[in-house]
Amino acid sequence: MNRAKISILTAICMVALLPVVSGQNSGQPGQETIQSRPGGTTSGQECTQSEPDSTQAEPDSTQAEPDSTQSGQFIDQNHKTARPDTVALGEVVVSVIKVERKIKELPASINIVTSAVYQKRSSQTISNVLNNQPGISMGGDGIWATSINIRGMGESRLVTLIDGNRVETATDLTASLSMVDVNDVERVEVIKGAQSSLYGTGAMGGIVNIITKGGYFADKLYIGGSVISGYASANSLFSGYTSVNTGSQKWYLSLSGTYTNAGDMRTPRGVLPNSQFTTNNFRTSIGVKPFANHLLKIQYQRNRSTNVGIPGGDAFPLTSEATYSNISRDLFAASYEITKISQVFTSLKLSYFNQFIDRDVTLIPNTVVRATLPNGNTQLTEPTLMTPTGEHLTNGVQLQGTLKMSENDVLIMGADLWGRKLTTSRQRFITVKVNNPAGTTLVTNNIERGETPIPESRSNNAGFFIQNENYLLDKRLTIITGARIDGVQITNKKGYDVDYIILNGVRNDAPSTQRLTFEAGNEGSISWSANGGILYKIDSNTDLSLNVARSFRAPSLEERFKYIDLGSYVRLGNPALMPEKGYSADMGVRVWKKNFTLQAGLYINSITNMIAEIPGEFTYTLTSGSQPQTLPAFINSNISKALLYGFDFQLDYNLYRNWTVMLSGAYVRGKDMGEDSGAGGVAGSTGNLPLIPPLKGGVGARYSNYRFGSLEMLLTAVAKQDKIAAGESETPGYLRLDMFYNTREFTIGATRLQLFAGIDNITDTSYTNHLSTNRGDISIEPGRNLFLRLRFNW
Repeated sequence: MNRAKISILTAICMVALLPVVSGQNSGQPGQETIQSRPGGTTSGQECTQSEPDSTQAEPDSTQAEPDSTQSGQFIDQNHKTARPDTVALGEVVVSVIKVERKIKELPASINIVTSAVYQKRSSQTISNVLNNQPGISMGGDGIWATSINIRGMGESRLVTLIDGNRVETATDLTASLSMVDVNDVERVEVIKGAQSSLYGTGAMGGIVNIITKGGYFADKLYIGGSVISGYASANSLFSGYTSVNTGSQKWYLSLSGTYTNAGDMRTPRGVLPNSQFTTNNFRTSIGVKPFANHLLKIQYQRNRSTNVGIPGGDAFPLTSEATYSNISRDLFAASYEITKISQVFTSLKLSYFNQFIDRDVTLIPNTVVRATLPNGNTQLTEPTLMTPTGEHLTNGVQLQGTLKMSENDVLIMGADLWGRKLTTSRQRFITVKVNNPAGTTLVTNNIERGETPIPESRSNNAGFFIQNENYLLDKRLTIITGARIDGVQITNKKGYDVDYIILNGVRNDAPSTQRLTFEAGNEGSISWSANGGILYKIDSNTDLSLNVARSFRAPSLEERFKYIDLGSYVRLGNPALMPEKGYSADMGVRVWKKNFTLQAGLYINSITNMIAEIPGEFTYTLTSGSQPQTLPAFINSNISKALLYGFDFQLDYNLYRNWTVMLSGAYVRGKDMGEDSGAGGVAGSTGNLPLIPPLKGGVGARYSNYRFGSLEMLLTAVAKQDKIAAGESETPGYLRLDMFYNTREFTIGATRLQLFAGIDNITDTSYTNHLSTNRGDISIEPGRNLFLRLRFNW
């Protein structure tokens, strides 16, 4: 272990031991605590129950209007001083396990980031704020197109949900977390660890459930809203957000809209070219109580971005300039829930969603291939423009019931059916010139190739799940077990490497060089998953947890049917791929005290049948008729094994009155354990898995005062990453210092005003994110950024 890692670990351990040896307590680790609200609620979720309540009662119709101040502190109105929030995050109710439970009542490792935190940070995307959570790291293809990595597992092995609705999009380009407006986020719930028994395929590394803001019921008719305006200096970002809420005892309506525009990002080494973006977002949600204990919810979301620069992306050539000319997400979702059906049958819920993601890319390769012809002339081949498009349509329906078998036994069961349809196309424009030795152009040919990178294909998934919660030893011991079985059916049309060629204006729909890449096909598989969790309360404030799970991931449509022609060889999908299998375990200790909160965990994950590329041959025939021919190829296959293990922790310690210190740390080691290399793994492997985040730690301090507001400083330390896979480069360690400030909320007539400001990367440190795919001369992260945000509530 190098000196940087030793120094970081030593500092983490020294600060971690301080509150233990002093016998002091603290608040929630490394996160904001949830603001107390009128009636003791948070964001419409009930937080005052003293024990697990499996009734899933409908939202309280007497609930007071949610207080949107959320400045990260609780204000004692009697003494006008800031003190630690009496509702710690352990009391927050989450829904990511399909029913509503407090965090402290679940054995799973869960992180929560609320709207309070997003308002206090610059928050260009959801990933930027999640990056400060232990065990979670941000990566991506640029400033706008970001993703997260949970304990060493990337986006393809995570399940992303928006209000419980699955997001399915391309796996070779990151963007799923970028297609949600941060101003509309109520909270983000992250489960670190396998959860395939609840959500099926893909949930090997964790679940990200993004809860958006909505309306609420009240005793009498109300109307209110908010306006948020923000600016960031590093890329001249301007954002404007408006929301309106109205409702009564039996109904509510919520509307919101956002417009954001940003230029190229400034870094310590200059401007990052092609990193601009423009985004607009619209959301509406409706809630109706047609009868007692019946609740109908309907929502629609549309997020659209244009002129989005993509300075990164492994799918693009190094010299290319890629831009999302348009990328959009449309979501329609509806649910109908009946509660309190009987003493045993406590709830029944039917949900449906339809989500459409459209991705249009403009790619300028900026390359010219020169070839000398036998007659001495020179041929110049220049791809001038490529326009790939992808349409991702996902539909899903779920039926779920909850039964309270006894005071200490709750049974949850359900079935879901969802399918994804993928349609792609690409136009490739090429100019071919022939010059004589004197440089005179003799011939110019303009070529347009129409292509289908991935044949039209569908993935249909059906699953049945069951989960049982048992409370023993006077509720000191909680045992949660679950199982699921899934059937996956894959169908595809025939695939060709070219659909048509237009040469100097003349179209040919059956070119003689057309290859058949994939036959029409139909593949099916059945997979199962299971999980078990144990939570034991040592006392009222301390508990131990243990989780074990068996998970799976069905290969994506891209992994099955990709065809990338690189001239001398191709990269090829495999329709017969089998699901990856995962086996995981984690154990943790949590302390939930008024002034001290700690969450710490150790984990290990093993993956078999892991999909990786191996050298082989692509055997094809020409549609014009020919004998089978071959090309060198790298073909996706189930040949690799992987092992990931590590730890993460977070704590808050209320040092003295208004002073709180925060500490967090995370480490993950990813090993390729296959059989084809010296250390195991694919031929040519180094024994290390790619895209594994380095050791990271954070230490911060926050001062809160009723008149002054809240000021927070955060220092992040990241070690050098030298455990790299083939094709990766080492990244050096770095330190980054950030500052955040917010005022108290001021009342001006019928409105309330609050100001947020801060500085990202105060020292203008030049550093590289190991998980970033930035291409070109500038591959480092943003430099010093001053941001300002103003919010009016009425």
